[in-house]
Amino acid sequence: MNAGHDFRHGWAEERPRNLRGMTESTESRMELIGLASLALVCLLVGSPVLLGEIRGEDVTTGPFWVWLLAYLGWLGSFLLVLSEKMQKAVGVPALFVLVTIGGAGTVLLAPAAGWTPILLVFSTAIAAHVASRRTTMTLLVVNTGIVALAGAFAGGSPGSVVVGALIYGLLQSTAVWAVFSQLRTEKISERLAVANTELRTATALLAESSRSAERLRIARELHDLLGHQLTALVLELEVASRTEGQRASDHVSRARGLAKDLLGDVRVAVGELRAKPARLREALVEMTADLPHPRVKVTVEDTVEPDETRAATLIRCVQELVTNAIKHSEAENLWIHIGQNEDGEITLSAHDDGKGAELLRLGNGLTGVRERVEQLGGAVNFRPHAGFRVEAKVPTA
Repeated sequence: MNAGHDFRHGWAEERPRNLRGMTESTESRMELIGLASLALVCLLVGSPVLLGEIRGEDVTTGPFWVWLLAYLGWLGSFLLVLSEKMQKAVGVPALFVLVTIGGAGTVLLAPAAGWTPILLVFSTAIAAHVASRRTTMTLLVVNTGIVALAGAFAGGSPGSVVVGALIYGLLQSTAVWAVFSQLRTEKISERLAVANTELRTATALLAESSRSAERLRIARELHDLLGHQLTALVLELEVASRTEGQRASDHVSRARGLAKDLLGDVRVAVGELRAKPARLREALVEMTADLPHPRVKVTVEDTVEPDETRAATLIRCVQELVTNAIKHSEAENLWIHIGQNEDGEITLSAHDDGKGAELLRLGNGLTGVRERVEQLGGAVNFRPHAGFRVEAKVPTA
């Protein structure tokens, strides 16, 4: 079996590939820088209380260790919220109960430390990203109330308490609005990517259908015009070979042989035009090129030469797999390989590096993949763990 191809070769394709690698590396560095910056800000927010305790100042309303426990509890629960594994294991609402308790303790036990309410803004911002809107808005209201209580405990005037609560309420609202806007933009980008994939698929299928129709038209023209005329010529030469003299008969016989050979060549050409395999490789590369997320890597073995029906099925299946990765997997990369096994069956395997799922529920798209493959007498298997994997086999006849 021949090795597969990536079909993104040559110097013109090396630059985009290198740029993709640079982009992945840059994204990873930016994420690390962002997390480090967030951790630094969280430490700086608590530093006035820590420094005050070191200097022997009375900065907390109770024992310092209680405040420290609340502060570390907030920091720990906040980091847990950032982990998808912990979100699944503990549940987002439970984690935000811990975040709220830790934040309330941190702010209320050191009401005069003016920076600590910033932690509440962080809590609300991350809630907007991972929790429901109801949870987010509830947390915003509760955190605003905590700021108001802290101002009252610090001995502030009613006006200053209200102003402080409004300021932090507006800061939280701005953070929530920014996160919701980002999520909305990501959703629009996702829909555009899906629509783009569908459009490219339709274009690839239409182009292949047009090429197939043109091949059939040429085949019919060759058969109807040249084929019939050559058949008539062979018959005429056969009659002539029986009626002419011996010398002329030799020339006529040679001409008849040449006409038969030419007729055979025309029939072979017509058969090849009708049976020419679809351009699966080119169609898949065109369909998946330059998608922002996930990056799709397609390989097709040289031995794979499906007919038009099977090529259309494979193209549609790949479209659904790409759409599924865009909408559900949160994957950075999707690998698709099409080959042929020892039994002559066409094999389709795909896997991504997304989040996977404990329980697989087939939506309309993946159900469509199964139906298309089974309609041709094939079989398909889905595995959701460690990313998402698909294995399919399609008989060639």
